[in-house]
Amino acid sequence: MLKKIAIFRTTPLIVGLILPSAWCVSGAVLMAQAPAAATATGRQLGTVTAVTGTSLTLKTDAGQVVTVNVADGARILQLAPGSTDLKSAQVIALTNIAVGDRVLVTGTAGNDVSTFSASRVILMKSSDIAQKHQMEQADWQKRGSGGIVSAVDAGAGTLTIAVGPRKVSVVTSSATQYRRYSGDSVKFEDAKPGTLAQIQPGDQLRVLGNKSDDGSSIQAEEIVSGSFKSLAGTIATIDAAGGKLTLKDLATKKTYTVAITENSNVRTLPPQAAAMFAARAKSGTAGVGGAASPQGSGQANGTSDEGRPAGGGRSGGDLSQMVSRLPNKTIADLKVGDAVMIVASQPDAASSVVTAVTLLSGVEPILAATPSGGPAMTLSPWSLGQGAPEGGGGQ
Repeated sequence: MLKKIAIFRTTPLIVGLILPSAWCVSGAVLMAQAPAAATATGRQLGTVTAVTGTSLTLKTDAGQVVTVNVADGARILQLAPGSTDLKSAQVIALTNIAVGDRVLVTGTAGNDVSTFSASRVILMKSSDIAQKHQMEQADWQKRGSGGIVSAVDAGAGTLTIAVGPRKVSVVTSSATQYRRYSGDSVKFEDAKPGTLAQIQPGDQLRVLGNKSDDGSSIQAEEIVSGSFKSLAGTIATIDAAGGKLTLKDLATKKTYTVAITENSNVRTLPPQAAAMFAARAKSGTAGVGGAASPQGSGQANGTSDEGRPAGGGRSGGDLSQMVSRLPNKTIADLKVGDAVMIVASQPDAASSVVTAVTLLSGVEPILAATPSGGPAMTLSPWSLGQGAPEGGGGQ
């Protein structure tokens, strides 16, 4: 039984945060670099779905299907993901373009919105994007941290986040990139470019950057933030057919109905890992980098032979990073009485129905670790690595 268990705020997972994808950044650069003349004629940005002779079928980022006829003499360029200057682009042939590649075309719209005549095509190969994406995900696993925003000093350009029981200073600069999530989606394609001004205390945040030696500060290169509802308690009822469960939130004592959808990330923390993180919470060592872990949990539970969450050494001590590596479950794997931590969509003021973004079961030791009311550990609704933050963040 859970006794005097305190609730704590949690942070979003890239469980699905896609870290900023290479094309999202480069595409923005390309759009900005396109000459003024192109503005008058038009442009389309999207993914190639078919190549036939001298024409491409393109699904644009707006969801439209467009047939692009490549004019004779059209300039076709290939740009590497992450490139910020067209001077580095290589001249290629139309035959180098394949299904799945990303292209930016400029030219003239046809008589209807479904046709387009291209005078220039800029290509980014899907294989290059995938490789870039994998590198970004690995970087987030190594240098990414997450927490709940406890203070914002816009004048100084600093944020304070709670990472477990610790306070960590996030130092921004003019070069820091921001992305912002809303609603119940943590898909990177649904995130929008953001600003420091949008971030408020209570928001969930993930940051990529170099940490100080003692882990008390981070120089932010990229920040992904959002406002989500954090719940913790025991499951009271389950409607597996309807994809819903109810629980009484330990903090507010309010009963919520939680919808579990195909986009919800449902994970179960292995008992040994739960005990490890609970011990950290009790000792006050949970947070960036974590503390030394008991030995012998093994790779089968998503941890290293030394007991640390696999991947990234000391930085692997982040609960959110470990959760992102656990296998996904379904509502059928849950049972009444399970202790859970949930990150969900923000409900309307008068609503008690939320949609789960991330649900983690097997957490009774963690919740019980801080009966005095302090935060036990941070959980994130997005996981760095799946989907397209899912690379800087998809899943």
